Amino acid sequence: MTSSYYISTFYRFTPLKDLELVENELRQTAKDLQMKGLIILGPEGLNATIATSSEEALSKVKSWVVDRFQCPEIMFKDSKSQLAPFRRFSVKIRPEIVTLGTPDLQPSNTNNHHLSPEDWNKVLKEEQDFLLIDTRNWYEYQIGTFKGAVNPEIDQFTEFPDWVDQQNYAKDKKMLIFCTGGIRCEKGILELQRRGYDKVYQLEGGILNYLEKLPNDQYEGECFVFDQRVAVDQNMEPSKKYKLCPHCGQPGTLEITCSRCDSPTVICNACDRKPYVAKSCSKNCAYHLERFPGKKGAKQVTQFLV
Repeated sequence: MTSSYYISTFYRFTPLKDLELVENELRQTAKDLQMKGLIILGPEGLNATIATSSEEALSKVKSWVVDRFQCPEIMFKDSKSQLAPFRRFSVKIRPEIVTLGTPDLQPSNTNNHHLSPEDWNKVLKEEQDFLLIDTRNWYEYQIGTFKGAVNPEIDQFTEFPDWVDQQNYAKDKKMLIFCTGGIRCEKGILELQRRGYDKVYQLEGGILNYLEKLPNDQYEGECFVFDQRVAVDQNMEPSKKYKLCPHCGQPGTLEITCSRCDSPTVICNACDRKPYVAKSCSKNCAYHLERFPGKKGAKQVTQFLV
């Protein structure tokens, strides 16, 4: 398809000081190159998904990132979309660029039991005695995962290490862990190693890197992404199946027509079980439906923002 947006997801663990200064530099770069997206900054580095309207602009952004953070080996996971993945550019400064509650853990950007997609496949297809664990949240797992992967059913990544402990897995059990773009596993593997698990391996570049190299192989379904695309399919194209629920922001597939403003929308299964919410296209319409049942209102312009 002819794509209007060029997207890249990347991260870099590197000690950063003067975060406000780095934020200003990023905002100026975004302005100069008409970039949109979300970048999380912290003392340990940056975590980003950005989008531009031209391939040339994206190339310039990537070159700037490599030069500014001195990281020629950084892995950019690229994709394309006709749908705008972001409506604006945003920088958020946080204690961690991926929240595990362990700001003391500092990945080194060197190979810490990384498996390339090809080596990952070799283990999945040729070995028997290992655990395959999805480190993502429960709703991400539901959209798609690797064949035979264990679902920890966690609400947030901070719960993952304790969940592993609760399973009483043998410390020498071979574990394969994976996430969307690789960053969660970079910290997760350090926490598991600190707890005594010494045979943990992580998928290099996460699911996004795997799908780019080996689509329609051992991964089933789609991969949730944190922007307006909701998910990408096996060909790294925006999902045609899922939309963001306007009430909670989680992926949904239930098509409805708003009882208040007659706007078509898609909501998730959880919100479909809630009075008024199940019949509305936005939080505003749900509020008015509850207060004034049967009264019509104006159509909502924007239902959900990323």
